Amino acid sequence: MEKIENIPEKMNAVMCCGPKDYQYQQVPVPTVGEDDILVKVEACGVCAGDVKSWRGAAMFWGDENQPRWNDPPCVAGHEFIGRVAAIGSRAKEKHSLGLGDRAIAEQIVPCWQCRYCKGGEYWMCEQAHIHGHQKNVADGGMAEFIRFGKNDVVHKVSGDLKPEHAAMIEPLSCSVHTVSRAQIQFSDVVVIAGLGPIGLCKLQLAKLKNPKLLIAVDAKPMRLELAKELGADVAIDFTKQDAVAEVMKLTNGYGCDVYIHNSGHPSGVVQGLKMVRKRGRFIEFSVFSAETSVDWSIIGDRKELDIYGSHISGLDGYPVAIDFLEKGIIKVDKIVTHVHPLANWEEAFIQAERGADSIKVVLKP
Repeated sequence: MEKIENIPEKMNAVMCCGPKDYQYQQVPVPTVGEDDILVKVEACGVCAGDVKSWRGAAMFWGDENQPRWNDPPCVAGHEFIGRVAAIGSRAKEKHSLGLGDRAIAEQIVPCWQCRYCKGGEYWMCEQAHIHGHQKNVADGGMAEFIRFGKNDVVHKVSGDLKPEHAAMIEPLSCSVHTVSRAQIQFSDVVVIAGLGPIGLCKLQLAKLKNPKLLIAVDAKPMRLELAKELGADVAIDFTKQDAVAEVMKLTNGYGCDVYIHNSGHPSGVVQGLKMVRKRGRFIEFSVFSAETSVDWSIIGDRKELDIYGSHISGLDGYPVAIDFLEKGIIKVDKIVTHVHPLANWEEAFIQAERGADSIKVVLKP
């Protein structure tokens, strides 16, 4: 075991204790063995999912239709980045890391025993442990330290990136997987609906595919302006324009070829089903806090749509995201708008939730 000097016994952390019950506490620094890595956290982003979990959304806490997924008390946060503070001998050999190296673990902690893990689709692991949602096996990064265990998928990251920019690796990795699922062609008209941090990353990735027309849809002027700066050909404020009608005008009445939904709002699903052309592709990547009701016959009988779900980062999301950030291919400097000290987590959550003057909000211990 190798470790830096003066690792404390206690650390500050944002603890997920229950629905509408997150607390700033002092807790023990994780212990590590020869298969583990202790990482001193540099930054951790606030995800829309973090806020919805804090607010008590059923997908995290369960209801009559689904079991509880969160297993508290656990450290919150899955968009973390940090540097190696201690590393076991087997972990060092496995990951080729040393003290002081910047490292990230993927948000999912695979079991490596289920059919998906054994079949190479570990991001669909049946146990579905995600950092920041299950105690002990998957504590998160809204703390001064985090443990990467034997089952974690770990990557080395350049130390040249700003910590708050490196914390964008996780959302960018999810964006990589979604855009890959969309199978964008040169002749496609592509709509990116919802321009949060992930939506703006997907916009840039979709631009790299050189579609015929790239359309951004949102309700926040600041995000629409940034979308145009980052490559959108058209930006539509759906509170001021009929977004469906505008897309129909731009496509001779047919609709878009590809609709990528990111907002997590039911209205975005309804809008997309109206906007996408017959035999088009609808890609869903959202964390919903409410049920969505649609006329299901649109998908089959009327339009014969291809519906693709996108779950976290897929197989190569992290390596591609790290590579694109390190090379400056994807820009996040204007996406990360606010940085707060860890102790101000509640203010950061509320700011991220409102989104009036923010896009990505990041916490720093």
